[in-house]
Parts: sequence; structure tokens; C-alpha cells
Amino acid sequence: MIAALSIPGFPLRAALRSRPELSGRPVALASPAGTQPVLGSCNGEAEQAGVYPGMRISEALATCPEVALVEEDPAGAEEAWERVLRRLEDAGFAVESSEPGCAYFETRGIERLSGGLRAALGRALAAVGPGWEPRVGAASRRFTALAAASVAPPHRAVVVDDDQSALFLEPLPLDLLSLTPDRRRELSDLGIRRLGELARLPGTSVADRLGPDGEEAWRIVSGAEHGRVDPRRPPSEITEELEFPEAVGNEITLSRALAALLERLLVRPERAGRMPRQVALSARLVGGGSWRRALTLREPTAEAERLRVALAPKLVEITAPVLSLRLELGELTDDVGTQAEMVRPRGNRLRERLKEGLRQTRLGVGLEAVCTVVEVAPWSRIPESRAILVPRDD
Repeated sequence: MIAALSIPGFPLRAALRSRPELSGRPVALASPAGTQPVLGSCNGEAEQAGVYPGMRISEALATCPEVALVEEDPAGAEEAWERVLRRLEDAGFAVESSEPGCAYFETRGIERLSGGLRAALGRALAAVGPGWEPRVGAASRRFTALAAASVAPPHRAVVVDDDQSALFLEPLPLDLLSLTPDRRRELSDLGIRRLGELARLPGTSVADRLGPDGEEAWRIVSGAEHGRVDPRRPPSEITEELEFPEAVGNEITLSRALAALLERLLVRPERAGRMPRQVALSARLVGGGSWRRALTLREPTAEAERLRVALAPKLVEITAPVLSLRLELGELTDDVGTQAEMVRPRGNRLRERLKEGLRQTRLGVGLEAVCTVVEVAPWSRIPESRAILVPRDD
């Protein structure tokens, strides 16, 4: 059986753990600075007062003036979620993390040790810890397990048998599917608001009207996709943090702090010469919020300059003065080096440098930062119609 563990509104719950004075009050998660002013997750008291996720902040304050807005803390949420995952792994579960607040695991290996499926699910709920109100769903398919977790009461588990799967999914809303708002609105205009209504449609008609994302949603609902759990590898805890005596908003200072953190991390003995596949940069901001960006490297490297060039463009995305800067190395390789060529053909070194420069430019600015000219209508008399710019793919 595949089990899905869900903690609704996990980012808000993580932010409220350091704000006990807000207990019992309507609380909503405010959007980050520089984004559209809409609400994120809301607690039960806020929803009872008419405030819901996606609502504009001005409208929410007019509807419920006593609602408290909490600044998003992505770094704190990641740390809290990592602690939850480690507690599940300590309890014997091989966990796949979908996003903070949602994880999958298989119960087959732990049922015998726990004394059955129900006991194994209870063990997972107990491992999460108090205060999170987790829910667990179990089924033979990933999506059915997630749907079961969405309707389970707090600290309870719902198990769906194979012969009851279609009947169970029939009345559930389309919000469980990862559809864009436009696609969901289009389905609603067509009178399709439940999973069962989508499953009864012909697959070819869904693909023709909604495209690949709609076809994938139909396959998931109709049972064509079973899915498997891909357990994560336990991450390496190699981190360094630099606290500033006063808040820093200068990009040059932050860049030098990043270089210092890289120097500290790369000489840590527990790295043992291994190279990271993933790095994460986080900052504690003035006002109690945080900022976090994770970057997966195309090629593992332990060169400080290459890591600095990859991470430095992220510093401009910080929206407030910084109190502390933290750098993490993750997904370390098993080997300690790379096999290079003994004799390189003439011109390859310059070509590789240019290719690496293009890659770093795309990472920092975007895929459309480097384009090439492609002729599409050389016979045209209009210069703008003769050629187009296409992003380079090499």
C-alpha cells in the first residue's frame, strides 16, 4: 500500500510555532513582498470568519478586521519539515517528500514490524509529533492515497480498498488535481466540478480540449497512472551560517559573505572531498521573515568560484535587510573527483568555457538570455519577418 501524509497549511503552522500569542485568533499567511497582495494559507478561525486562501488582503481586512497577517517564513518551514521527515525516517519509513506538508511512503516493509496496516499508519502519525495535526491516507495508488489524506480527520488515517477507489473519488472536488486556475475554471464552466465527472469523460476529448495537462489529470483520475514512491536519500548536514552585527541590505556585503561561507563549507572535514549536487541559500530577514532559494547543479562541483557565480545572482532577490545568511550543501556525490581527458583536442577548452559561460548566464538571467537568429522567411521584404530569435539549446 502507498500512504500519503498531509499537514494542511504547513507553512502557516510552521510560522505560528514561534507566535503562541496568536493562538485562537484568525490568522492568515501574507504574500511575500513584491508579489500580488493575496492571502496564503488560513487557519480554521479565519475561514469561519469568511477569509480564504487567494483572497486579496484588502478584501480580507474589510471582511475580518481582526485577522492577523503572518509573514511567510520559507526557511523556517523547510527546517521544520526536515525535522518531520527525519522523525518518519527514524521510525522506519522510506519517505518521498512532495512539498512541505505532503509526503509519501510505502507500508509494505513496516507492516510486519508494526502488526498490520493500521498499526503502521498509527506509527507514522505518532512519529510526526504534536501540534501539526497530520492526516494519513492509504491506497494502492498515489493519487487515491492523497485524496484519502485530504478527507481524513486530524491524527487519523483513512484506508481505501481497490474496489472502492472509483466510488471514493467520485464526489471529491477538482482541487486535488494540479491543474492551473485557467484549466480548473474552464472545467467549471463546462459543468465539471467533481473527480468522477472528469473520469467519465472520453480521454481523447479531454486531451483535445485541455491539452497534455488535462490528459494527465484524466489519466490520474481514471486509474491509468499508479505511480511509485521514490524514497529520498538522507541529506548531508553540512551548513554554515553568518550572523551580521546589524541588518545588511548591501549586495556587495552579501556577496562577500557568500564567498566567506563557501570557503568555510568547502574545507569542512565531513565533506571528505565529495562534491554537492544541490546547494541552498537562506537568509533571516528583518521583521521575523525569511528567504530561501535551492539550486540543483547540472554538474556536481566543489569549485568555490563556480558555486559563487551560480549563487550570487540569487542575492538580488532578497526583499529586505538580512540579519543572517546561511548556506547548505546537499546531495553529495559518492566519488571525490571527476575523470578528465589526458590530452584535449585543440579548441575544446575554449568551447567548454564558452558553454559554461552560457549555462551560468541562463541560470542567472533566464533561458531566453542567450538567443540565436534563425531564418524563417528569407524571401520576405520585411526585415522583421525574415528571421526570429530562438533560445540556444547548447
